[in-house]
Amino acid sequence: MLSYFILFLASIPATMFLINVAVFRTLPPARRRGHVSVLIPARNEEHAIGEALESVLANTGVDLEVVVLDDGSTDGTAEVVKAMAASDPRVRLATGIGLPAGWCGKQHACWLLAQQARYDLLCFLDADVRLSPDALGRMVDGIAPGTALLSGFPRQITVTFLERLLIPMIHFVLLGFLPVPGMKRSNDPAFAAGCGQLMLARRDEYFRAGGHSAIRATLHDGLNLPRVFREAGFHTDIFDATSTASVRMYHNASEAWWGLMKNAVEGLAAPSRLPVFTILLAGGQVAPFVLLALAGPSPVAVAAVVLAWLPRLLMALRFRQPLDSAVLHPIGITVLLVLQWTALVRHWRRVPSSWKGRAYPQP
Repeated sequence: MLSYFILFLASIPATMFLINVAVFRTLPPARRRGHVSVLIPARNEEHAIGEALESVLANTGVDLEVVVLDDGSTDGTAEVVKAMAASDPRVRLATGIGLPAGWCGKQHACWLLAQQARYDLLCFLDADVRLSPDALGRMVDGIAPGTALLSGFPRQITVTFLERLLIPMIHFVLLGFLPVPGMKRSNDPAFAAGCGQLMLARRDEYFRAGGHSAIRATLHDGLNLPRVFREAGFHTDIFDATSTASVRMYHNASEAWWGLMKNAVEGLAAPSRLPVFTILLAGGQVAPFVLLALAGPSPVAVAAVVLAWLPRLLMALRFRQPLDSAVLHPIGITVLLVLQWTALVRHWRRVPSSWKGRAYPQP
């Protein structure tokens, strides 16, 4: 009986992925020229901001401005932006005004940036994201008339072992457990999803929903900003940005561990979600391999392993992820669960989350 339950749990994300991958598409080439304000919050991004600006400015098919907010940097971030602004009038530098109580640094920076924007489409972009020359044109032309917020999931560049093990889980959790067709048809906040690294919002709807001021204390804008839009009655959507954007989120094991942990409690590690996801992930993605090792190659055990591995192997091909990460999938799931439970225990103990030199109390 237990083996069939494990098989059932393994079948859930496998089936969901096969359904979702058909509608989680890239955007088509742009047909019309548009206008967009690219808004980049930057805190100590001296080594990244230059390449980010170059990739934005290389975009064709749109009229654009790019505004960078220097959020209290202690390195040469502002100097890099000033130098580029001197040679290209499309670049502007804004300066942060200090972080008010109750605000997360990124949310405050994005809120200030939105008020600086000149155009009606606002593209919020992390400083470590690199755009292809047609990315903005495809987003500006591709946002549907009834969509207020469009979010892309870039290709995730991973180098070190822990990066390769954990970062691909972003796509696995998204496409393995979110009913994307339902998300596209509904404005239900329960279906809210997005990636804070790359978001395009309509200006009027952004301010009517409250924008980043409505999630001022959160560290997880990718999940919470779409939810705010949906709670205000607006539609949000997602797309596959593998071919139009890339990002390396973290550069070593420590950054990957603490970076993923900082907002875990607002995602999988929420007290109401983590017990359920522990059963789904441990039972459907780790237990099949344990069952195979203990019970031998029975038809049920083999089927469960195939179903657990199938979406990860297909994702590796579709989203240009490292193959070794897919092969080590059960180990990755185990590490992910340890990280999520560690985050929840820290939340219960009220241990502040730290990022970019700032400490944030647990929500």
